[in-house]
Amino acid sequence: MSSPAGQTLLRCPALRDAAAPALHSFQMMRWLNAANLLTILRVVLVPFVILAILDGRHTLALALFAGAAFTDVLDGAVARRFRLATPVGAWLDPVADKCLLSGVFLALASAGTVPWWLVFLIFGRDFYILAGAAIIMSLTPLRRFPPSIWGKLSTFVQIVTAVASMAGHSSAMLWPCAACTLWSGIHYTWRTLPEWRRAQRVLPCRRWFSPH
Repeated sequence: MSSPAGQTLLRCPALRDAAAPALHSFQMMRWLNAANLLTILRVVLVPFVILAILDGRHTLALALFAGAAFTDVLDGAVARRFRLATPVGAWLDPVADKCLLSGVFLALASAGTVPWWLVFLIFGRDFYILAGAAIIMSLTPLRRFPPSIWGKLSTFVQIVTAVASMAGHSSAMLWPCAACTLWSGIHYTWRTLPEWRRAQRVLPCRRWFSPH
């Protein structure tokens, strides 16, 4: 706050405390926008998709899944068009996507539509990437892990596999899905290791030249 009113507010504890609820409310309004509400709607739809799969109502499951997927396209478009992008939305969007896809595959495996080994492979790859990122972040200054083309392709093939499975054609996509999932994990390692080694070399230099 560089304005005189803002400086006065910062100097006066009573005014600052009185304004705190309004500021908190404003921050809540910033992230609770149309784009993020669409993302939240996608999370809300997840249990309904799962129940439809478990009940054998595949047409309903496909319709709900399509609606959830449409919110994924729409929330990004709304955020860009009306400048509603927020840090909360950037975090919430991939979480909603992962909840939807993970829930669908768990339901499909529970219903016997896809084999459990495929679900373990998909979850294992995700856990491997998350664990690797956590280890690298704890040991190096690396903080950015942009998705690769193979990671995006793997997600797309998983979506196609989920749709095919709900439509009763799971066998056609099992092996392509498994291959893309496995290769995306291998490619993640191959792409990240050089960055990790480079960060390991830079870190001692920073410590050496940092003021004591």
